[in-house]
Amino acid sequence: MRETAFDPETLLAALHREEVRFVLIGGMAAVLHGDPGVTLDLDIAPASDPQNLSRLAAVLRSLDARIRTEEAPEGLPLDCSPEFLEKLGPGAILNLTTRAGALDIAFVPAGTAGYGDLKRDAIPLETSPGVFILVASLPDVIRSKSAADREKDRRALPRLYSLLERTAGRRERRSSDQERRSSDQERRSSD
Repeated sequence: MRETAFDPETLLAALHREEVRFVLIGGMAAVLHGDPGVTLDLDIAPASDPQNLSRLAAVLRSLDARIRTEEAPEGLPLDCSPEFLEKLGPGAILNLTTRAGALDIAFVPAGTAGYGDLKRDAIPLETSPGVFILVASLPDVIRSKSAADREKDRRALPRLYSLLERTAGRRERRSSDQERRSSDQERRSSD
């Protein structure tokens, strides 16, 4: 692998600048939901329409993307053209190295139907000033990691289920607090 520092802000800013439509998935999505796990790559599920793939290809070129392998420390050459990306099947996964670190692209992540499916429940987030992205919901991260069934995913799942329980409890408490305040306001206004 190319020895580059992992710089997720640069990766996300490049995607944002070119207006690539994608949902952040995988370990970094889990971290942004509060998982204490560590990840050294960015995983995305991009929209697969030709215009979006053209914008994604431009980002890959700007980041000097290469195919990441154990055998080739500098990575292998990658055809960063929209045509190449359009020819990839829906199950394609690209494991890349870039000048800003590792970037994995899954067009249809395990257990999902791809970008449209993930976008439905994704959470908008400003990751740095002016950089807005969609982050897969925690249930969707869990669904995908469960379906992928890799060793690292199996290790992460108990933490993610625990996080989901804790965050669901906080949401329920917030919701009942809001209902109580609303009810109190209605009573006061009727008095």
